[in-house]
Order: sequence, then structure tokens, then C-alpha cells
Amino acid sequence: MRIVDLHCDTIMQFYRGKHLDGMEDTHINLQKLIDGQWMCQCFAIFVPWTPAGKPSRRPGPPIDPKEYFEQAYMAYLREMELNRDKVAKAYSVEDIERNYAEGKISSLLTVEDSVTLDGDITVLDEYYRKGVRMASLTWNHENSLGYPQSMNKEEHMRGLKPFGIEAVRRMNELGIAVDVSHLNEGGFWDVVKTTTKPFIASHSCARALCDVGRDLTDEQLKALGDKGGVVGVNYLAGFLHPVVDKEKDNYTSIEDVVRHLKHMANVAGIDSVGLGSDYDGMSSKLEWKDAGGQQLLVQGLEKAFTPEEVEKICYKNALRAFKDIIGK
Repeated sequence: MRIVDLHCDTIMQFYRGKHLDGMEDTHINLQKLIDGQWMCQCFAIFVPWTPAGKPSRRPGPPIDPKEYFEQAYMAYLREMELNRDKVAKAYSVEDIERNYAEGKISSLLTVEDSVTLDGDITVLDEYYRKGVRMASLTWNHENSLGYPQSMNKEEHMRGLKPFGIEAVRRMNELGIAVDVSHLNEGGFWDVVKTTTKPFIASHSCARALCDVGRDLTDEQLKALGDKGGVVGVNYLAGFLHPVVDKEKDNYTSIEDVVRHLKHMANVAGIDSVGLGSDYDGMSSKLEWKDAGGQQLLVQGLEKAFTPEEVEKICYKNALRAFKDIIGK
């Protein structure tokens, strides 16, 4: 079964000098993508910045978000060139389908946290020229667009800033998918009101099954489905079930993933669920281990869904949404 995955953080490994072909101790490398039967991987440039006055969670000296973005982008281009015989950049669904027909895995560039816009709408045009086709509005910090998810109800319901509204409109015009994973609920509803196209939650789960701010409520899932969007299930244990003991509970089973997919499909519709692993961005132990074991997860899906539904979850829904958003 071919796989389209909506989110991974593997570019961080490229930034650190590791290579797609041969790197170890990662969820993703070239051979694992081949073994897992990948059609397309969305590679996110995650910008690990820290607001002024807050302690940094990133080792080493502080780095300007824009400088980090450029360095990570160059590392991504390096790996795409080194592996051009097996992996090809994609800018549209047509590219993904052509690459697949040629026996190549597609790479779709995305952004996690649009902090580098910093109030400048022209940065979105630069994103598009660089090949970015999906971008999350926030990560875990407030930026010029809006606010991150929070378990504080008042903070969780703050809406997008005026610049965030402007950015959603410009993303619609360009053909960049609006990614609401990490965005707070107030911002989510502003996206629903503003966007003229489907939108995506690249790596989120169902809050009805696990009550954390990063997961989507049933009302949010229904709204996303009504807009024709897609939610990619995240494999992090803490978004799938309560984690009381970080040692014992930090484990993700196939059944955990199936349970959330079934719930999200029931609420948002079977056409609005997909895969958003968060590979190389989370530390949970997985029953199928990593991208190389992905077909074990597919076998679990086949026990819970019809063959047609499994195809939709694994790749068809993501491709349909991208076609609706990107325009080709």
C-alpha cells in the first residue's frame, strides 16, 4: 500500500549534517521509506526558536529563526540532490503521481511554525518560490499570526491576529495549504471563517479520546471535514492516550492509531483522515518501530477498514486535498 505522510521533522537531522541515505537512529531514512512503500513524504522545516525572556529548549547558541530556516532549507536541497535518483521534489499532485510512475519517492516541502513571516506577507511568496506547499501558522509560541494551543481555556480561545487572517488569505491565493496543527482553537475557528479552500491538520488526533490541547475536538473535526480538509493522525503516545508514567506509557500500539482514525472518520468523514506520523519529531516507542515497518500499521488498518477506506487513509485523501488546495 502506497503511503503519503503529512508531517515529519527529519530535516532537523539534515541540518545536523546527517544524510537521508544511511543515517541511523531515526524513524526515516532512504531505505526505510523504500521498505515502507512511500509515495510521498511531507518534509517540514521546523523552526526551533524561543521567545525573548524564555529559557531555550534547543542546545547550543541561539540562532535567528530566518537564519535557521535558510540553513535548514539548504540542507534539505543538499539531501534532495544527493538522492535524486530515488527521491524527487514535488510541487503538485501531478508531480507526485509522475514521480511515483517513474519509481521515485516524492518530497513535498512544508513549514512548521510560520514565525519567519514576522509580519511580512511577502515571505509567503518566497516560501512558495522555494517549493513550500503547506505551512502551519504557529508552533508552541505566540508569533505574528496567532497563538498556540493551550490547556488554559482563555488562551486557547484567542483568535488569529489581523496579520494571521491576511496570511490565510494569501496562502489561499498562492496555493499553500493552511496547517492548523499546533494552532489554538480560537485561531482554528478563524481559519474556518476565513479560508476559501480546504485546510489540513497535518499531525493531530482526537480530543474526545485524549484530552490534550494539541488534539482536535469533535466540533473541530466536523468543521475540518465540512471544508474538505484532512487530519493526519499523529503517532505520539501522549496525543493518543493518557501518559501517566513516561517510561511505561510512552508506547504507541497499532490499536491506538486505529482507534483515533476510526473516531475521526466517524466525525469528520472517511474522506478527511490520513497519516501525519510526526516521525523524527517524537520519541514514543512504536509497535511497528519506524517508517520501515509502516506496512505493519497498514495491516492493522485493513482489519478495521474496507480496502477502499484504507487507500483513502494511506494516500488518496491527502492527494485529493492537495489537489484542491494547490490547484493541480
